[in-house]
Amino acid sequence: MIKMKLLYAEDEQAMSEAVTDILTYHKYIVDAVCNGKDALDYALADSYDGMILDIMMPEMSGIEVLRELRKKGCRTPILLLTAKSQVEDKIEGLDAGADDYLPKPFEMGELLARIRAMLRRREEFTPDILTCGNLSLNMQSSQLSCGDQSFTLPRLEYRLMEQLMLNQGIYLSSDELMAKVWGYDSDAEIGAVWVYISYLRKRLTALGANAEIKVKRGTGYTLEETK
Repeated sequence: MIKMKLLYAEDEQAMSEAVTDILTYHKYIVDAVCNGKDALDYALADSYDGMILDIMMPEMSGIEVLRELRKKGCRTPILLLTAKSQVEDKIEGLDAGADDYLPKPFEMGELLARIRAMLRRREEFTPDILTCGNLSLNMQSSQLSCGDQSFTLPRLEYRLMEQLMLNQGIYLSSDELMAKVWGYDSDAEIGAVWVYISYLRKRLTALGANAEIKVKRGTGYTLEETK
């Protein structure tokens, strides 16, 4: 079973520790931060299945973080938490691009249910076709296409390209890709990531795609459109 990875931003330490413990118990991988700036930095530097942002945080509010992420094209589902319960705050958060909203205090059971629903919606509404430049990936047929040329990708190549397509401009580490593509319980060596990146690079070259898989030493890999 592949574990879901969450970013959780909450400035109240006791609350943060309690929620993180519960989420970890329920098999989520959690990165917990205590201010909006760190939340934004983590969100842009890593790949998450979902994010939980408190609205009232130092340095940047949860809504400011949310707006910045949506402006940069981040489509990761986001749940907002706040002590505020006014309708205006809910409207502001939802208009900024939040997927759901939960006022404090809340029952842990409700938070877990909302997280599950949010992650299900992400899977249900993922588009059938992902694009980067003139390159497209059909998520139903596993076809990687450019113009009138295409390849049907084998399972692991498809899953690796899917992660790169879904996280364009975000560097994903070899460990992250290993977990998301091969699974946490895989016996595959970490070097397999580089091998399959090489396979995909050859396919992009053969297709004449104006998209490139870039590597940053010590950071990871990302897919970007080339000019």
